[in-house]
Amino acid sequence: MSVWAIGDLQGCYDATQRLLERIRFDPAQDRLWFCGDLVNRGGQSLETLRLIHALRDHSEVVLGNHDLSLLAISERSAEERRKVNPDLQRVVFAEDGPALAAWLRARKLVHADRELGWMMVHAGLAPQWTTHQAEGYAAEVEQQLRGKHYRKLLRNMYGDKPNWSTGLRGLDRWRAIINVLTRMRYCTPRGRISIDNKGAPGTQPAGLYPWYEVPGHIERDLKIVFGHWSTLGLMIGHGVHALDTGAVWGGRLTALQLDTDELRIVQVPGRNAA
Repeated sequence: MSVWAIGDLQGCYDATQRLLERIRFDPAQDRLWFCGDLVNRGGQSLETLRLIHALRDHSEVVLGNHDLSLLAISERSAEERRKVNPDLQRVVFAEDGPALAAWLRARKLVHADRELGWMMVHAGLAPQWTTHQAEGYAAEVEQQLRGKHYRKLLRNMYGDKPNWSTGLRGLDRWRAIINVLTRMRYCTPRGRISIDNKGAPGTQPAGLYPWYEVPGHIERDLKIVFGHWSTLGLMIGHGVHALDTGAVWGGRLTALQLDTDELRIVQVPGRNAA
């Protein structure tokens, strides 16, 4: 049995199929971890979502910001849904679109396997969050997404503020948790997120740090695999492993084997790449 973590798919169905063939994925014995952002921009979001749904008994998926956006769009009027890009329109107007959205809405924001020694999140963790705290905060949002008031959360999850604080309550708290887990790249030592800075490390203003190397950040008991940051690219170190290698931008789609001490990385060309 092999366990593979895979970076952001973003609707790149052909690249996903190439990668599964390259790692010789066998659903009878292997498992897949998808780091979020299954959809958007790749032109094949419907096919990609159907594929991952078909693999649901053999995979773990965490929600990314594009996945949450799709869920919000799915709850809008038909007129509003027609305003989004054609790639997402194909999902929300598909006959099985509601069923796919319901399945996606039940996915986690954080997945941890302590026996394996790994945690998966789409974007990152706040500097002072332990892995147990991250699971707990994620579970608060997951409960809302799976509950009867999920539409209210999806309508109100957008916004860059407030910054995370343990004293937050209700929608402000859930929005702050979502921003950390699905949108963060840089933050201050106190955990204030800079949403607008998206470049590679070294391009950010003074006082901002990649979330995984903030001075004084808590030491964590699990290795972390994440996506979201295509300009960072493949990065191995600091106890974290970044796997968004820009497949949707013509880069590569990356898989990392988690159940081996050997650093085994497999990549295939992304969208429109030779």
